[in-house]
Formats: sequence, structure tokens, C-alpha cells
Amino acid sequence: MKILVTGGAGFIGSAVVRRAVAQGHAVVNLDALTYAACLENVATVADSPHYAFEKADIRDRAALDRIFARHRPDAVLHLAAESHVDRSIDAPGTFIDTNVMGTYHLLEAARAYWMEAGRPPGFRFHHVSTDEVFGSLGDTGQFTEDTPYAPRSPYSASKAGSDHLVRAWTETYGLPVLLTNCSNNYGPYHFPEKLIPVVILNACAGRPVPVYGTGENVRDWLYVEDHADALLTVLGRGRPGRSYNIGGENELRNIDLVRMICAILDEKRPVGAPHDRLIEFVQDRPGHDARYAIDPTRIRDELGWRPSVTLAQGLERTVQWYLDNPAWWQALQSRQGVGQRLGTGA
Repeated sequence: MKILVTGGAGFIGSAVVRRAVAQGHAVVNLDALTYAACLENVATVADSPHYAFEKADIRDRAALDRIFARHRPDAVLHLAAESHVDRSIDAPGTFIDTNVMGTYHLLEAARAYWMEAGRPPGFRFHHVSTDEVFGSLGDTGQFTEDTPYAPRSPYSASKAGSDHLVRAWTETYGLPVLLTNCSNNYGPYHFPEKLIPVVILNACAGRPVPVYGTGENVRDWLYVEDHADALLTVLGRGRPGRSYNIGGENELRNIDLVRMICAILDEKRPVGAPHDRLIEFVQDRPGHDARYAIDPTRIRDELGWRPSVTLAQGLERTVQWYLDNPAWWQALQSRQGVGQRLGTGA
């Protein structure tokens, strides 16, 4: 396929770009190169004849129309989004503008292109979303594809809004869409404002390792390379109009996750050990969801997909990657908001 990937210079998007090119797909990477984007993430495929880059904003309809006409993709994999909950608390308008209005403009550009091409039956619009749209779980239960939406942050509300638009465009206009909702991702190239890179980099520098509240919040952790594999599986074999939940089958409290990372660092970088002495409980995030958990039955039974990397394996690989690639993350330390506590404005 020729795949138009939006947000392909970001964390998850770049993993998709690298894997898609490796599988022999042609990839057009559309990215606005905002603060969390980094073209170094796709440097390994930048010289491939199967790769092209377009700097554009998904809110720019004219640019989208030009890119569709120039490249004529077989599918869209839509990952471009504002994604950091703390930033959404401080500046919700940016999230509504990009995640909701940007998705609307992309849907309309894709629909116009699809109709002009004669509605080819193989065309797909795959929208990548999050389990956070489902809200917060108690001690038991899991999110299924039929779980009612109950977003609790500006970020998750904006993603819920984009999900609803995607579903409406298939019901109203017949656009062949796919929708996936994933659990928390981690792995190489993770922008250094998110929990796991913050823990690794702060611990290595001997700085306090912040844990929100009491660290009891539970997340299901999905290795980013596994997620990229799942997205391409859904794109190739998923049923149009269907949604699929993608989980890592790795539920863990935040405090236990942090301690696992510290233990890995104790072994790999014993200077400063034990690193868990640096853990510091800080003011909790407003509206912090207690627990997320994914029921992966549908993608497992219908498409035969399961994660291949355990949490222990993925964390070891992730820590080693950050230790081996200081030039990558050091170049990002000066970007706006990195290293600062955000999201306390509420």
C-alpha cells in the first residue's frame, strides 16, 4: 500500500513509519513538526525510495488537498494529535483545535479524494485513538469496544470528539474507516515529558523522580513497536466500520512501574544506586484517572494479534535505548515545557 501517515515524526507515528517502510509499503509522512515532533525519529528510513515527507498541518485543508492529489494514497493512518494530558489542562484550546478540527479537515480531504477517485473499495481511513476516552475504571473490569465514552480531561474529551466524527463520516458518507483505541505506549523515541522517560532521565541525573499522588494509578503498558505492528495489522485486515482496542496486557501501578525502572538502572548504571531513593511523591494531576485496562479479545480473535513484548523486556530495551542515545534526548531538553511541571492550572 501507499500509506499517508499523519504525525509520522512523533513517537507512535515514527514507529509506524519505520515498520511500514520495512514491510515494503510506500509511506508519505505528513507532520507539522510541532514541539513533540522530531525528524531524527525517522532518520533510518529517510533515504528510502519508499518514503516521502510533507510538512503540513492537518488543519490546513488546502495543503491536505494538494498532498492527496500529489501522492494518491491507498490509505490514511491518522496519528497526528496533541497528546499530553498535563498540557491539555493548561491549554485546552490547542487540543480542541488540533484533535477535533484537524480530524474534521482530514476527514473531509480524505472523503473528497476518495469520491474523486471513484470510491475505491480498498481505501481505508484508520483513526488512532486512546483508551482514555472511556474514562476511569475501578479495581475491576476492562474497557471493551462497547464501553460508553466518559472522558475526564481536555485531552481525552478532544480525542472522544474526533472518534465521534470518524464514526459519523462512515455512517453518513460511507467513508471506509477503522478506529483503534490503545493503552499507554512506551519505548524508544518517547518524548521526554512523559512518565517513563522522565523517570529514566531524572534518575540518571540524580534529580528527584516525581510520582503523582500516591502512585496507585494503574495503566496497561504497550510497547510502541508492538502498537505499530497492531496498527498495520488492523489497517490491512480490519473490517471497515469496526473499532479495535489494542492493549499490552501489562497492568501495573505507577509506583511499581517506577520502581521497576529504578531497578533496571541500578543494574545498568550502578552509579547513584539505589535509584528508588530519588522517588518523590508530588501533587496529583487534577482529574487523574484511577485505572485503565484493555480487553483485547476482538483484535486477538478476529485478527490473531497479541503483543510480543512483556513489560520487563520492553522496559529493559527502553532504558538501554535512552542510555545509548543521549544526543537524541539532550537535543529536546530545551523545548518548551520539557522538565517543567505542567497541568496544575486547574
